[in-house]
Amino acid sequence: MVLFLIVIPVLATIAHAQGGPPFRTDDPETPGNKHWEINFGWIGDRNPQAGAYQVPDFDINYGLGDRIQLKYEIPIAIEETRAQPASPSQPAVEEQVIGGLGQSLLGIKWRFYEHHPNDPWVKNRFGTGLLGAFGRHPSDQPQPVAASGDSPGADDSTEPIVNFSISTYPQLFLDNPTGSVPRGVVAPGPNFFLPIEINGRIGPIRIDGEVGYNFGNHALPQSWGRGLLVGHEFTDRTEAYIELYDQQDANTLPAGQGVGKFATGGPKQRETTLGLGGRQALNHSKTFNLLLMAGRSFQTITANNSQPSWIAYVGVQLLLGPAEPVTSQVEQKLPNESKR
Repeated sequence: MVLFLIVIPVLATIAHAQGGPPFRTDDPETPGNKHWEINFGWIGDRNPQAGAYQVPDFDINYGLGDRIQLKYEIPIAIEETRAQPASPSQPAVEEQVIGGLGQSLLGIKWRFYEHHPNDPWVKNRFGTGLLGAFGRHPSDQPQPVAASGDSPGADDSTEPIVNFSISTYPQLFLDNPTGSVPRGVVAPGPNFFLPIEINGRIGPIRIDGEVGYNFGNHALPQSWGRGLLVGHEFTDRTEAYIELYDQQDANTLPAGQGVGKFATGGPKQRETTLGLGGRQALNHSKTFNLLLMAGRSFQTITANNSQPSWIAYVGVQLLLGPAEPVTSQVEQKLPNESKR
């Protein structure tokens, strides 16, 4: 991490890191008003005892105004149990692979605070951005990022500068009316996750952080999720990031609930990973992107804990929506620059 932070500023020109797929850490960014972000990902997480895969994971997001994102996600899930010999405390485990429809995830992200250079830190910094959904924008605010070169069909242009922002992203996991839960493909629901995301720019580097609490249920422990993402845009089309993510159970549940990997009664589990990945635009307008990430736990990996031997995400991202014209509001100058 220290080497990364030393080397990147030497090579950097402008930071443009974003959380979300292919990473576990999310950030306050939203797709932009009336824009879609659709991710198709093949995800893997495996340790000596078991593996979990989404093949694929369908992640659909829509921008409602400038600061709100609506989300629906559903995977085709596969759970692998690897054969384990008997031990004094555990019976032998047979190899098994089962699959089915995963849980539906419903989420709504709200970037309730954002700050621009040389602006006051409180006045006019809070809002919903819903005026953009009706074609209106406050006169003292820049147009949304979607009006930059990242918009479908738009040429490259200067993005509005946001040097600090905060969001919340409530997410609800729901079981589908299939046999996935009783067969042990997915954990029993419903389950609620409430995180806070923060990002900020430090010179050419942008740092994204997320802390959230998973409220669990009668068959799923409560847990903390914490992530840190450091990234940089090396070229107009290529981004690379390093991620540290930690998920830790906050309690244990008595035996008798859940099936297979999701059976209760075991010790607290923890998954701590270090990953490297990024995005590569595959077309000129940057609306079709390749998503890649790989990593593993740097803690001790055994058959009795959930520390993964490897994690991976391979997918593509499709950005859709109206192409917005570049206006003088986007090509803004900072207040002290206009006097020079």
